[in-house]
Amino acid sequence: QVQLVESGGGLVQAGGSLTLSCAASGRTFSSYAMGWFRQAPGKERDFVAAISRYSITTYAESVKGRLTISRDNAKNTVSLEMNSLKPEDTAVYYCAAARTTSSASTGRADYWGQGTQVTVSS
Repeated sequence: QVQLVESGGGLVQAGGSLTLSCAASGRTFSSYAMGWFRQAPGKERDFVAAISRYSITTYAESVKGRLTISRDNAKNTVSLEMNSLKPEDTAVYYCAAARTTSSASTGRADYWGQGTQVTVSS
């Protein structure tokens, strides 16, 4: 069993930056691929970024060059550094844990966090 808790969301102006964190419980964090997803009001939840057990990263085209995913296995955390934020980045951001990178990047995760709100004002 893995519990995920996101933090770091908030209100920021367009062009600004935020860093989201996801803290995972359990001793098997390093065996999971991790992903970030987001869901804007009235829209489906979309893939943002994923990182494999070996720290290989993948990104949605819309965030490449602006968002960076990283993990710290010693601290059981995965982070999402967000720069040059745009109003269209406004959404609830969810952390996910999966046994494979494919699952982590396609939403077939084993565990999900409760989400953290990111609002980007224009």
